Amino acid sequence: MPQAPEVDRQLAVVFDTNKCLGCQTCTIACKTLWTHQEGMEYHWWNIVNTKPGRGTPRDIDQMGGGFRDEKTYPGQLPTRETFGEAWDYNYDEVLGVDKEGLPSPSGGRGSTAFLHPKGGEPVWSPNWEEDQGAGEYPNCYYFYVQFICNHCTKPACLEACPRAAIYKRMEDGIVLIDEERCNGYRFCLEACPYKRIYFNHLQVIAQKCVLCFPRVEQGVAPACMRQCPGRLRFFGYLDDEDSVVYKLVEKWKVALPYHEDWGTSPNVFYVPPLAPYRFNEVGDIDEENPRIPVEYLIELFGSKVKQALATLRKEMEKTRRGERSELMDILIAYRWKDNFGGFDRDPAELDRPTVKD
Repeated sequence: MPQAPEVDRQLAVVFDTNKCLGCQTCTIACKTLWTHQEGMEYHWWNIVNTKPGRGTPRDIDQMGGGFRDEKTYPGQLPTRETFGEAWDYNYDEVLGVDKEGLPSPSGGRGSTAFLHPKGGEPVWSPNWEEDQGAGEYPNCYYFYVQFICNHCTKPACLEACPRAAIYKRMEDGIVLIDEERCNGYRFCLEACPYKRIYFNHLQVIAQKCVLCFPRVEQGVAPACMRQCPGRLRFFGYLDDEDSVVYKLVEKWKVALPYHEDWGTSPNVFYVPPLAPYRFNEVGDIDEENPRIPVEYLIELFGSKVKQALATLRKEMEKTRRGERSELMDILIAYRWKDNFGGFDRDPAELDRPTVKD
């Protein structure tokens, strides 16, 4: 088994799946900051998938990668088609403008044409199954799972790269790609079980979430964390006992990794989803059988999910009795900046470089 790279400290993230609105504000915050350049049209370093579902790239949970039984586990190479291509529409034909909003030579045909993707109907895209779930009425269910690079303690992508172009920063454990060393072999894409690495076909390099390290270095939380309207994203060092990340992961043990069995020791954790009680065949509430099958949650978050859910319910009951719960106070997030483990500096207050003539 490859040795985990040594680091002084490890930054980590917790997502509370119970509070996610599926609004994709986090996704757009990342896209506009990091992946808006040419060659990155289909890159979504942050994405929110509806579960149950096939995810992005399509059938992510069956694509392999990571480690099994102390050995590397070969994975599939995700393609642009399985991620879902960025669609281009016939703007010039309908509106008389090109995709940049500039006048088109064709002039447009207005109401005589309709907007549609060029090249035929698409067959897959990120969030193709958005808000589609499982179960039968009236016991249907779905929930959202947020994905970024896991900045793993034992990164399979790092192990797979023959160019030593992937490394973990000693000071905070962030996993980065040295784009000057990357030759675009894409072994890292195969190795990552979470498929959080994308290939830039124009620059011929691999690219992925950098955990907004230029912001972090100046005391600012990553963009996707600050922009979340649901206050469900928590950020901080795993060894900082005052941070909510430490309390959720280590103290209360209600934040769990996604597919820990993939062997990379990810540093992104999830508070698993609760759901309304089921209705039985006569329409009465059934408290014995959960709406979301426990077996499915164990598949995603491991066997510890049962204890995590029990802890959440116990602390919720305390608040219903009028008692105080530290755990519920953390998850409600009364003080927004407390979510960020000290990385609460306002980016608008940062010094801007002076442009010289």
